[in-house]
Amino acid sequence: MIRERENQYFKGRGAQLNPHNKFLKDVYVKEHDEGIDDWEESDRKTSFIFENSKTIVNRVDSPDVGMAYSLNPYQGCEHGCTYCYARNSHQYWGYSAGIEFERKIIVKKDAPTLFKKFLEKKGWDATTISLSGNTDCYQPAERKFKLTRQLLEIALAYKQPIGMITKNSLILRDRDILKEMAKLNLCMVYVSINSLNEDLRQVMEPRTTTAKQRLKVVEELSKDGIPVGVMVAPLVPGLSDHEIPKILKAVANAGAIKAGYTVVRLNGAIGEIFEDWLQKNFPDRFDKVWHSIQSCHGGNVNDSRFGDRMRGDGNISQIIRDNFRLHCRLNGLNIKDIILDHTLFKVPSNQASLF
Repeated sequence: MIRERENQYFKGRGAQLNPHNKFLKDVYVKEHDEGIDDWEESDRKTSFIFENSKTIVNRVDSPDVGMAYSLNPYQGCEHGCTYCYARNSHQYWGYSAGIEFERKIIVKKDAPTLFKKFLEKKGWDATTISLSGNTDCYQPAERKFKLTRQLLEIALAYKQPIGMITKNSLILRDRDILKEMAKLNLCMVYVSINSLNEDLRQVMEPRTTTAKQRLKVVEELSKDGIPVGVMVAPLVPGLSDHEIPKILKAVANAGAIKAGYTVVRLNGAIGEIFEDWLQKNFPDRFDKVWHSIQSCHGGNVNDSRFGDRMRGDGNISQIIRDNFRLHCRLNGLNIKDIILDHTLFKVPSNQASLF
């Protein structure tokens, strides 16, 4: 694995280094610019790696992520969000959780076939499946490969309930399918908005769509009768948590009916990536933000305890929790529960018509 020089700054990327992959023994480091040995700089462009998977739907055992099954047509994500918990999973593929997570995107081109195969398993009970349980199913690669759209077409044909979460306006391309699913109470969409500050988004989530565009997504999908919620996630204490009232008012005005949040947790390699990013982009606020994150996780930047790891504990976490609940109530959010219909599921008799 090649490790990037730490004095470089890659505009348009979230991570600014490739931390060591704990599953690999060797690391290739450039110690000096004037070194006499040849140095092969790693490719700065995004590359796509095609993977033939055995399965595409995964059971989720964690009790505090709000999903039972997840479906991810892509691994790695060009959005480049510095805090992304999915970064660690890229190490299992032999890559770094840092810049390589954003540059080397694994494309599961057989995802539609595997999805159909899964739905046709004997005894499948049509439990809701979440698209983007790991990486964003509407990341830039989707514009080219259209795997998410194919998966939605299959879900509609089988009447399979789907939950979705994204921070990309590309989802509006598929509003025709989502609209038909919503008529049958088969879908719920969450849009991720953790800040309305465009300057912060550009460095923390460099290849995502703007908050203004995400609010438009909420508005447009809501107009089509598609139930929309918003995940204000993750909130970074000392950096974005003060935006809670403004965000919740904006999403409610746009038509959102549900809202949730998480407090940032920096598990595994993400801690090194985020610490480096925070020092380079907010050196004047580094100590305050870093110690605030630690205060939410018992003195660490990560807490693996179920129930606490997503929301944190301590005084700052409690202030965030109380503030969030207050402004959800003031804006009429989380009043109505959305329960998708699992009774309509049926394997189509003419499957060839799907394609």
